[in-house]
Amino acid sequence: MRNLLLIVSICSITFPFIARSQDAQNATGWKNELQTGINFNQSSFSSNWKAGGVNALAISGFINGKAELKQETYSFTNDLQLLYGNVQNETQGLRKTADRIFFDSRYGYNLSKHWSVFASVNFQTQFDAGYEYIKEKDAAGNETGVEIATRISGFMSPGYLTQALGMEYKPVDYFSAQFGVGALRQSFVLDQTLYDVKQKDELYGVKKGDKIRNQTVFQFVANFDKEIMKNLVLKARYMGIADYEKLNGQGIVHRLDANITAKVNKYINVNLAGVLLYDADQDADVQYSQVMALGILYTFGGSK
Repeated sequence: MRNLLLIVSICSITFPFIARSQDAQNATGWKNELQTGINFNQSSFSSNWKAGGVNALAISGFINGKAELKQETYSFTNDLQLLYGNVQNETQGLRKTADRIFFDSRYGYNLSKHWSVFASVNFQTQFDAGYEYIKEKDAAGNETGVEIATRISGFMSPGYLTQALGMEYKPVDYFSAQFGVGALRQSFVLDQTLYDVKQKDELYGVKKGDKIRNQTVFQFVANFDKEIMKNLVLKARYMGIADYEKLNGQGIVHRLDANITAKVNKYINVNLAGVLLYDADQDADVQYSQVMALGILYTFGGSK
């Protein structure tokens, strides 16, 4: 919850600055946009509700910022996404539902109408500790109903930093594909206590005691961002990373982020977000997450 308050505090500090600096931005050629909002879900039941149910309240706060400069021969784009949320269940207490820090900065130099060379930096991690919940078993192997929380992740544990050089193809404004033929990727596990908790000598591809793993990889990124129907926006981002030393199925990381936003009015929206992830360094199986929420959205900027 303290991280949600941190996001709200950042909003209150940033908004006045954006408003004051808008005139200055108009003169520079930059197109800046800042979106912030709160998504929430709530359910409650009377004590004699025969269909059953658990009282719950889920709240998440987010900030999406984008600064883009487009000139005749080059472009410079910066994208920041901050997301954090918790759910309070009556029977389970406070648990995290969303947690992400994402930053992407890309410079492109145009070679033709649709092709350019680019250099980019991408950073991803999370704010808070993540836990795995396993039901306790008795001596006979039967579940007791008591859940044990085990810490499995945290800030910069894991964290990923990727620097890439390559070619970008952008046939239309709402779609682009990047081929990072020369990319360096660093994986971080700074919290060394996680190795003892999980009783492993390697976590997220990083060996115990190293804290950082360096890789030379090929990176492919495809972005789609379009209003597919009136007041219905689809945003999707696929990222594939292949380690040049392990060009096989297990050596390739696949991640797909998809978000559909339906605008009810200027401030209210319904949001459906999903993530598909395959990373053999994290788990042998495909991971997925899905969140649907009603939220309040406010946008600053958006014009040159």
